[in-house]
Amino acid sequence: MAEPDRTQHRPQRARPTMDDVAVVAGVSRGTVSRVLNGGHNVSGPALEAVQRAIRKTGYVINQHARSLVTQRSDSVAFILSEPQDRLFEDPNFNILLRGCTQELARHDITLLLTIAGTQEDRKRVGRYVTAGHVDGALLVSTHAGNPLLDELKRRGLPFVTCGRPLGHERDCSWVAADDRDGARQMVSYLRSRGHRTIGTITGPLDTPGGVDRLAGYHDVLGDADPRLVVTGDYTHAAGEAAMEQLLRQAPDLDAVFVSSDLMAPGAIAALHRAGKRVPDDVAVGGFDDSKIATASVPPLTTIRQPWARLSAEMVRLLLGHLAGGSPAAVILPTELVVRDSA
Repeated sequence: MAEPDRTQHRPQRARPTMDDVAVVAGVSRGTVSRVLNGGHNVSGPALEAVQRAIRKTGYVINQHARSLVTQRSDSVAFILSEPQDRLFEDPNFNILLRGCTQELARHDITLLLTIAGTQEDRKRVGRYVTAGHVDGALLVSTHAGNPLLDELKRRGLPFVTCGRPLGHERDCSWVAADDRDGARQMVSYLRSRGHRTIGTITGPLDTPGGVDRLAGYHDVLGDADPRLVVTGDYTHAAGEAAMEQLLRQAPDLDAVFVSSDLMAPGAIAALHRAGKRVPDDVAVGGFDDSKIATASVPPLTTIRQPWARLSAEMVRLLLGHLAGGSPAAVILPTELVVRDSA
């Protein structure tokens, strides 16, 4: 006969309470409460005693109850305005997500990932983030005309965009790499190597990267032959299709500035199919300096974006907003990285 399962009758241990912490620390319940809500008006010895008692008792803050008191959720939304598959295809988004998560964790703030790739998604995400579920938002890959910006501004939710928010530069907080100067560096470098027929594959022209990197290209080459400019969408397939179009329109092409590392391998694949050697026949330059750049064959000459600083500055500006600060903008320098493709 099997023995009865006595674990079914074992009483569950009660979760430690603020009162338990107060008893162990030898302080009042009010002192514990003040420690949990920022430690204001608490002496150093009392603060240390409460912190020791929390560790000893295993007390865990009831976040829901705390939010009712502080009117803060201690969470921030990371809003990606792209289809979900782009999160996994483009390594830049994961780099930013990881960097922002780590920066916010230092302030005990949780980052929630939300995808807003369609108009319906944007409406749904807009309703969610303005309903009190988060304290603020970080917007990534925001296209011109995105209704989320106006919705968040109207509802008064603090937010920061990654990249220049087209049309909202003066009334939003944003952090960007200097896309225009990065493009100037790349095109100037290609010219310095003796290339004269330099094409470009742009990013989407409703994004700051697409607009500003094309502007940098024109800064160096002036009003370049329109046959040398083809628009892409920051995908491998777009880089391949755009390169095929460039070769049809300008068969004498001897260099191309591809405005993202993700598109550059597609462009190189199209060049190889056309019998063009890289860099002997056509030099290729990219933008981002993601892992794709070093994995490319040949390794990609590109423009390095300061990913760690971008994440840190986005979080810094958002925390400033949450503390009552005014909108601000930060533009960070980029750097030319020379490898074998150009």
